Amino acid sequence: MRIPYVPNPPPAANEEEAGVIARVQARRAPRPLQPLDLALLHSVPVADGWNSFIGAIRTRTTLGDDVRELAISRIAIVNRAWYEWGHHAPLAVKGGVPEPALEVVKRSEPLGFGDADAAQFGEKQWAALVYADEMTRNVEVKDDTFAKLKALFTDKEVVELTATIAAYNCVSRFLVALNVGEANGTGPSAGH
Repeated sequence: MRIPYVPNPPPAANEEEAGVIARVQARRAPRPLQPLDLALLHSVPVADGWNSFIGAIRTRTTLGDDVRELAISRIAIVNRAWYEWGHHAPLAVKGGVPEPALEVVKRSEPLGFGDADAAQFGEKQWAALVYADEMTRNVEVKDDTFAKLKALFTDKEVVELTATIAAYNCVSRFLVALNVGEANGTGPSAGH
């Protein structure tokens, strides 16, 4: 980490900060605060907004766990955010993605709809991977990619998937810039 983590448990300067810390701890429960939290808590207002936003993305959308975690895992690969990969690839497997399929997610080359590897995934899963890949690499998404996405997802799901991809691009950039979890330069784990 390029800056020190805040102590754990984090100190609170006042009741408002204590409330923020309690909300972050509640979202993480039963797990302890993570290195990401201990980096963000250098700025309690930023940690509060982050907790609310990412909490909604992670727990309050209608996206399936498989689709959400595949998109996040692809972002981690493209942005070389190995700390993010280490947390979300296992969640993709838990969400129903076969572990061998993660080898495709780990490819460094761009993904596309004509890829032979698409057969290892459901249509929605592959569309989410291609969409995440294009948004992360290019920001702009090809019209044909968006048309395929729209054919598979409702408008609400498109908004939720787009917000998830945008949010986790933010997360990965924060993680890599500060080397949260001291994972820069390590690559995706062999098990995932």
